[in-house]
Amino acid sequence: MSKMTLRLAAAALAVSLAAPGHAQDEPTADTVVATVNGQDVTLGQMIMIRASLPDEYQQLPPDVLWQGILDQIVQQEVLAQTDMATETRRVRTALQNERRSLLASEVIGQIAEGAVTDEAVREAYEAQFAEAAQGSEYNASHILVESEEEAQAIAEEVRGGADFATAARERSTGPSGPNGGSLGWFGPGMMVEPFQQAVEQLEPGEISDPVQTQFGWHVIKLNETRTAEAPELDEVRGQIESELQQQAVQEFIDARVAEAEITRTAPGEIDTSTLSDLDLLQD
Repeated sequence: MSKMTLRLAAAALAVSLAAPGHAQDEPTADTVVATVNGQDVTLGQMIMIRASLPDEYQQLPPDVLWQGILDQIVQQEVLAQTDMATETRRVRTALQNERRSLLASEVIGQIAEGAVTDEAVREAYEAQFAEAAQGSEYNASHILVESEEEAQAIAEEVRGGADFATAARERSTGPSGPNGGSLGWFGPGMMVEPFQQAVEQLEPGEISDPVQTQFGWHVIKLNETRTAEAPELDEVRGQIESELQQQAVQEFIDARVAEAEITRTAPGEIDTSTLSDLDLLQD
C-alpha cells in the first residue's frame, strides 16, 4: 500500500470516528477508570467515595478531587490484594453493619421522597399556619436598672406623666436605652420568661411594676399588640417538608417494628461492659 493510500485511509478513519454515532460512549458507573493487577476500579466506586467525604471536602470541584480519590482506591486495592489482607471476623462484622446501614438508608430515602407532595405540603401548611391561631405579638419598651428601688421610682415617675422614652435614654443601662427603650415587635417565647409574662399581663399603654430578670430590674411599657400573621407557604416550605419526611419515616419504622418478630436480651443477661471489648472480634 502506498503512502498516499495510507494517508487517505487514516484521514477517512479520523472522519468516521468524529462523525455522529462514533462519539465516545458516555461514562457510566461501570466505566473502568483504572486496573490493579487485573482488578477493575470503576467510576461508580469513585462516586461513592466522593459522596462519603467530610463536609469540608464536599465543596471542592471534581477536578480537584479526582486524582486523590483514584489514588486512594488504587492504594487500598494494592493493600487488599496482599497475602496479609485477610477477611477477619472484624472485617466481616463491619461489612454486615455497613450493608444493613446502607439498605436502611435506601428505604428511608424512598419513604422520605414519597412523603413530600404538593398536596401534603399544602394540607400541612393549612393545618399549622393558615387555619391555626397564630397568637399575639407585642411591641414594648423597657428601662433597665440595677436595683428594685430605682425601678420602682422610675415606674412611679412615668405613671405620673414623665416621658418614658426620655427616661429610658437618660437612665436605662440596657442597649435599647439610646433608642428610648424600644424593643420593637416580638412574639411569645422570644423574651426571658419573667419579662414575657409581665408583658402578656399588660394592656397597651400600661406600665409594669418592677420585673427582675438575670439582667437586672425592668420597668416595662406595652405599646401595642397585634395578631401574628401566618407566614407565606414558601417561607416555611422547607420546615414543612422536613416534618413530613420525619413523620413518614418514623411511622414506617414503628409499623415495621410492630409487625416484626423480635427478641431481645433481658436486662443484665449480658455484661454491658463487653460493648467495649474489641478482643471478642478476634478470629
